[in-house]
Amino acid sequence: MTRTPSASAPARIRRKNRLGATETSRSQALQPSSSFKFGRKRRHALRASIVGGLTVAALALTGCGLQPATAFVPAVALGSIKHIDGLPADAKLTVTSKNFTEQLILGKIAVLAASAAGFDVTDMTNVPGSVPVRQLMLTGGADVTYEYTGTAWLSFLGNAEGIPDKAKQYAAVRDADAKNGLDWLQPAPLNNTYAMAIRSEAAKKLGVTKVSDIAKLPVADRTFCVESEFNSRADGFKPMLRHYGLELGGSGKNGVPSGNVSILDTGAVYTATDQGKCNFGEAYTTDGRINSLDLTVLDDDEKFFPAYNVAPVFRSATLDEYPQLKEVFDQISPKITDEQLRKLNLRVDVGGEEPADVAFDWLKSEGFVTAG
Repeated sequence: MTRTPSASAPARIRRKNRLGATETSRSQALQPSSSFKFGRKRRHALRASIVGGLTVAALALTGCGLQPATAFVPAVALGSIKHIDGLPADAKLTVTSKNFTEQLILGKIAVLAASAAGFDVTDMTNVPGSVPVRQLMLTGGADVTYEYTGTAWLSFLGNAEGIPDKAKQYAAVRDADAKNGLDWLQPAPLNNTYAMAIRSEAAKKLGVTKVSDIAKLPVADRTFCVESEFNSRADGFKPMLRHYGLELGGSGKNGVPSGNVSILDTGAVYTATDQGKCNFGEAYTTDGRINSLDLTVLDDDEKFFPAYNVAPVFRSATLDEYPQLKEVFDQISPKITDEQLRKLNLRVDVGGEEPADVAFDWLKSEGFVTAG
């Protein structure tokens, strides 16, 4: 059965910052759970009993202030994800996620995959912020979530600097969190880190494909749009410039005059970059607006930005009890790429589709599940 506190997701941009806060294009109360509605094309086809035993019930997690409501999730049947042999009929699994678009999609992927594998799934997705999700995992309130290596390394494990090398960052987090009773499975190629983006037309005109190319441009062309947090972070704008041999406020050939930098709200950065008010805008590598605005992400060729690869994270006790879950989720991870999530995020943020429907469509298109 699936018990779900997930909220309906109107067509708005939900983005996270690196402290786990959520930024939206309009104000919203921090209510992690209200009814989650699904797209019309399947809304009338859903049923309460499906493969994996999905039904609906209400939950309350008073410690985190969650007041979930009841809702259905799309019905799934077997694809390449098979019902786990010998799984007890009452085997339970609780899935959690944060409350921005990408996390909602990943959370629903986990819910549907676990359901197809035969679990009675409790859906605790749509929790506001990284810390409450972390607490659910540490205290046994949830069994699995999708988390970012950089977030865990910097925010949860207390390290001052990230590790740009993806494999090394993953290994460091995996080994450190094992002591906390958490098992990190195979990471996905998806790396939702910071990036510099530019209009594709401007990229061709200026001849830039990587961040190091910016230093080769005339000073007048080194114009930037960034948000205030990125401007002040240790892994943000100013250190990035220094790493690539540029000096903010400098007047020489390697300078970036202060007047060349616009400090804007997150959503406004994308708009200003698209409108040519600056050549280079701060971006998240999996943001759907990269595709919708036809922006080009510059290659971080000198590896400045920390790695934020996503991976399924399980409570060790859960994997000890159900080791077959590793096979279920390890087949999904290689398919979760930056480009795929840009497309999926775009369908929610711009197209107004529901994260659960988008997750179901993707799992079905990859052959992991079929329609129930």
